[in-house]
Amino acid sequence: MMVAYGRRAALQKGLLLFATGAAAQNPAPIRLLALGDSLTAGYGLPRGEGFVPQLQAALVARGRAVRVLDGGVSGDTMAGGAARLDWAMADRPQAAMVALGGNDGLRGLPPPRMAEALESILSRLEARRIPTLLAGMHAPPNLGADYARSFHAVFTEASNRRPQLIFVPFFLEGVAGDRALNQADGIHPNPRGVAEMIRHILPATEQLLDRVASPPAG
Repeated sequence: MMVAYGRRAALQKGLLLFATGAAAQNPAPIRLLALGDSLTAGYGLPRGEGFVPQLQAALVARGRAVRVLDGGVSGDTMAGGAARLDWAMADRPQAAMVALGGNDGLRGLPPPRMAEALESILSRLEARRIPTLLAGMHAPPNLGADYARSFHAVFTEASNRRPQLIFVPFFLEGVAGDRALNQADGIHPNPRGVAEMIRHILPATEQLLDRVASPPAG
């Protein structure tokens, strides 16, 4: 009777050790929120060719356990992103990428208003201790040099105030203005353009994921 009990206890212990080892080898994926506009939402692109699925695939290919959450809403401004941030947090992301501002520039919205909304987003993410990557944007050249400087300063000043923030100065680096990498509207990237965006932002995204502590399961 004691022998049978001892064998059963040993078996249970072995199964527990196996399960613990399997969990260590297959950690729960880090939940990464991509809070953005049409550029992250994949406007005009076939399913699977947008920013979120391409970023997900690139990170997984590099051995990352991650689930990229699509927080992109076409047409959204910085203020719109701030207004829906709490809703976007419903999936409890452990890291965040903020990629907004393009529509503010296209509409010529006041940079101070954009700065206020960005501060709201970043301060709330900071309060939740969520590591964050900020992807900057450039203003359309037809709005003039003064507007462009004020617009650009929204991102650089936010970065300067937060040394812990990972900052990528231009989300569309290498893509903006290249007809071969954009759709017919000249604004939204095509699949090749998205791939170039991913190539550019991938190192910073991996740096962001490295700042996330071992994620809880679930």
